[in-house]
Amino acid sequence: MKEQNHNPLQWLNLMVSEPYCLFHFLAFFSYFVLRISSSLILDPHIAHRLLHREIQAILVLSVLAAIKWVKEETWEAFIADVLFFAKLLLVAITLILDYHLALWYTVIFSVMYILTQQPAFQGLGTSNKLTPLQLEALLTEGNTSRFWLVEFHALHSSACIRASRCFPELSIIYSTKNLSFGRIDLGLFPNAAEKFGISLSGGMSQLPTYILFENAAEVTRFPEWDFEAKSSHPPVSKRLLYKHFELDRHLVEYINCK
Repeated sequence: MKEQNHNPLQWLNLMVSEPYCLFHFLAFFSYFVLRISSSLILDPHIAHRLLHREIQAILVLSVLAAIKWVKEETWEAFIADVLFFAKLLLVAITLILDYHLALWYTVIFSVMYILTQQPAFQGLGTSNKLTPLQLEALLTEGNTSRFWLVEFHALHSSACIRASRCFPELSIIYSTKNLSFGRIDLGLFPNAAEKFGISLSGGMSQLPTYILFENAAEVTRFPEWDFEAKSSHPPVSKRLLYKHFELDRHLVEYINCK
């Protein structure tokens, strides 16, 4: 379930401060300006057809948004999917006005994809930002948590951005004196990927990767990479992570021992 952590003022601040949000807003707003300015010169038949297609596009987008609202766990994934569908529908509608306009919007959206990046969730929950050296020290010290669940991510990865809210929210629920949560940014420490056996290459990317350590030994990880199997794996979700790493069991065991 998506947490409603943003009030209207926070959303407005995000819209102004983040180029990704601002450029998308300006791109969609520009269509309304063009639509109003062209309404007086359009042929009545084309205007009627355009209005019909606009209504269809709004209905289709509403249905898709409703499906994604139910299906997606995080705001980041929901926003990414809805904006993708909205851009496709906008290009399809502008083909009725002028195919040159549709081409321009295609170019604009391509440039936006190259130059801007969707902001990731900024909260940490109770997880700790770590360097590889800090992680190594924590795993080898006997007076720290017995278990460490570590997320290896990179801000350039769309999969990491979509899942960026899951790990912090899980850390709030499942952090104990026996289980701690940490995060390592492989964008800042790319050498750590090779050390922990994480692939960063294109279609073989394993980002984000989650590894559960007991003391200094790896217990399990997600995704469990098998080069003989399919390269794809299920999208990251809170349900997937707490089942894969048996976080409920760890919490119950801690409570019982306590």
